[in-house]
Amino acid sequence: MKGTTRMHGATAVVLGGSVAGLCSAGVLAPQFDRVVVLERDELPPGAEHRRGVPQSKHPHFVLNAGRRAIGTIFPGFEESLIAAGGMLLMPSMDAAYGEMDGWGPRKASTMTMIYSSRILIERVLREKVRDLPTIEIREGVTASGLTTTGGGTPAGRVTGVEYREADGETRTLQGDLVVDALGRGSSVRDWLAAAGWPAVPEKTLDAKVTYTSRWYQLPDASERPPNWWWKHLVLTPTQDTGPHPQEHEFLSNLFPVEGDRAIACMGSWGIQMPRRPETFEAAADRLRAPTFAAAMRAGTPISEVHLTRATGNKWRRYDELAHPPLGLVAVGDAACAFNPFYAQGMSSAARSAVVLSDVLAEHRSLDSSFTRAFLDRQRTSLEVPWMLAMARDQGYDFAEGTEVAPAWRRRIMSRVSWPVFNAITAAAREDDHVEQTFTAVFNLDKSLRDMMTDPRFVYGLLRHKVREALGRTRVPGGFDIRLDPPGTDYSDPGNPVEPTAAAARPATRQTKG
Repeated sequence: MKGTTRMHGATAVVLGGSVAGLCSAGVLAPQFDRVVVLERDELPPGAEHRRGVPQSKHPHFVLNAGRRAIGTIFPGFEESLIAAGGMLLMPSMDAAYGEMDGWGPRKASTMTMIYSSRILIERVLREKVRDLPTIEIREGVTASGLTTTGGGTPAGRVTGVEYREADGETRTLQGDLVVDALGRGSSVRDWLAAAGWPAVPEKTLDAKVTYTSRWYQLPDASERPPNWWWKHLVLTPTQDTGPHPQEHEFLSNLFPVEGDRAIACMGSWGIQMPRRPETFEAAADRLRAPTFAAAMRAGTPISEVHLTRATGNKWRRYDELAHPPLGLVAVGDAACAFNPFYAQGMSSAARSAVVLSDVLAEHRSLDSSFTRAFLDRQRTSLEVPWMLAMARDQGYDFAEGTEVAPAWRRRIMSRVSWPVFNAITAAAREDDHVEQTFTAVFNLDKSLRDMMTDPRFVYGLLRHKVREALGRTRVPGGFDIRLDPPGTDYSDPGNPVEPTAAAARPATRQTKG
């Protein structure tokens, strides 16, 4: 973040105390004399689920761009998360990937991830926020409206917030800046319309994604067979066009979190998902890889089955208003909500908070110049993950919304999206430039357009396909998915290294289909 110009005597109000709200509060604290966070829930002292974040029961990633953004806002965040139980892993070495034609090989890469639960991430963020003396968190209160002047005019401004206490009493809190971090269900857009602003334009695309998760306590490491080397297990949808169980269409994860636990998650586009323990386990039995269900059964279920359907992409385009409200910014899902499959939400929210910090540092007053500068920079930041979400979700005939693609384009996207993804990951194992570029795109450091217009990237991809056709690739792939994923390390393709008993990590016994 850039150097700050403190707004003496000013108050900022943040609506919502989840990731987007906490990151926003963190950037406002050095620049406002007073920052008040209004949160509907009573926030737990530890890493616990709460009503306002139902998605916390599913796997969550903080992408590299998000890790850097949060670390900028809260120095030491990453170290604190790891100290609390988060795991810094290299997915290409620590995860087993079931791809189009079988298990992919293990190989070192530049991509790393911190694995933890959403509830642990929020607990660590709350601890960081509570260390800042200018921030007050009011819990158990519900935002119910805005106070405004001149709605819809060039000088129209949000001046504060109305909220209800737990006893039902309504209060008003004046604020020089209000941050909407209420999530995809935010009512701020409606409150603005009631105050005289035109409807905020929305871009939408709902590809009917549903996903379902259950938590498991894993067996002690000493009780796991030596061929269970992986930490994270991933199965991508099949590319088989012949008859097959619908479960082969699932994107499935056995996702590690702190406390030696894992979240078994299965999701799909347009398929009804199981929501009871018995149907959840039966669906896992029909996945492409028997390893998944076997690993689930090696653990002990510690939760019910949790199902989520609210997964549509929605971008509220405040930047397209002729006269956007002064004194208001929206961040996180309240501004732009993504299909959660793509793990972009928390990172995009943190990036928007950093944008807010930088724009505040450059403007001495919260005028139209400040508002327009924030909206323009936030749009540029959001365009990167939005394009990635559209690249996949526009390929389905049943998708609905303003961003539905023409039929010819849907057919092409449906046929090529997963094959292209698998081709990129295969080429990345043999071409450093392809790997580094793909890592940057996956982590929101480059756009999809940047990648596809990079001549060196395209050359590396085509070269790999030619070598594959000629049988001249150096790193093997396509290992039988009916067996356990192989643990051989192909970081040096000419000298593959078999896993040793000491280095082996947790899986299932060899199971033939």
